[in-house]
Amino acid sequence: MTRIDFYQLPDKELQASMRFACRLSLRALGSGMVVHVQVDDEPQARIVDELMWDYPKNRLLPHTIIDAQAAPQSAREHPVHIGWQQPSHETGLLINLGSDVPNFFGRFDRVAEIIVDESKALRREHYTFYRQRGYPLHHHALDDWEK
Repeated sequence: MTRIDFYQLPDKELQASMRFACRLSLRALGSGMVVHVQVDDEPQARIVDELMWDYPKNRLLPHTIIDAQAAPQSAREHPVHIGWQQPSHETGLLINLGSDVPNFFGRFDRVAEIIVDESKALRREHYTFYRQRGYPLHHHALDDWEK
């Protein structure tokens, strides 16, 4: 069964959740996992894409934006996918930065939901969604995570 992790950051703005998604992606890659970062739309994907070029500082995360025009083979060449549509792979880590719980989340080994002040109400709804369906939930309150 998919494990759901909620990471609560002390930050207020949504940009912090995107930076934390980069850190989680880096850790997952170190464990040999593939990652899909779910976003709401192309503009949000572009922001995450820009961050992955140099966050954490001086670290490039091998990634690609997946959209309707993306060739399946290009997606396989990159271990981190960013997209607003259903991904092609079915295992690894799903980092949900989107407004909704994706209907494909159960295909992944793990799901990460990131909580900042601007997203608390939305993430609370996601927590309730997963809990009502019996998924194992884990909470991590993080301070000074960018150090």
